[in-house]
Amino acid sequence: MEFNVLGTELSACSTDPLTGWFRDGSCRTAANDRGSHTICAVMTAEFLDHQRSIGNDLTTAMPEYRFPGLKPGDRWCVTAPNWLLANQAGAAAPVVLEATSADVLSIVPLAVLEKHAVDVPSDPRELTE
Repeated sequence: MEFNVLGTELSACSTDPLTGWFRDGSCRTAANDRGSHTICAVMTAEFLDHQRSIGNDLTTAMPEYRFPGLKPGDRWCVTAPNWLLANQAGAAAPVVLEATSADVLSIVPLAVLEKHAVDVPSDPRELTE
C-alpha cells in the first residue's frame, strides 16, 4: 500500500487527464523517477506560467509521452523540486494532500504543503502546525 502525506492510503490524483509517473492516476514514485512526481496539484494559470518560465511547459500536448497538455483546474502529479521553486516564487499550485505521496516529505516539508492544501481531512486538526 502507498501512503499519502497524511499517513493514510494514497488516493488517486487524476484519471482525466491521466497523470502520474506510471500514468495510472496516482502520484506514486520509483527510483527512476528523478523528478519525484509526488505532488498532486491543481493547476492554476499562475503556476502554469511559472513552470513555462523555468522551462517546464505543461500546457503543450506531447502525445509521444501520453501528455495531453494542461489547463487551469486540471489535477496533475507535479515534480517536487519544480513545485518548490514555484512556491518560493509565490506561484505554488494548490495541493491535494490525500493524493500527494508521503515520499515527497524528504523534499518538501508537510507544513509547506499544508499551507497550500485544497482538501481537508476528516480531522482538520491534522492541518495545524
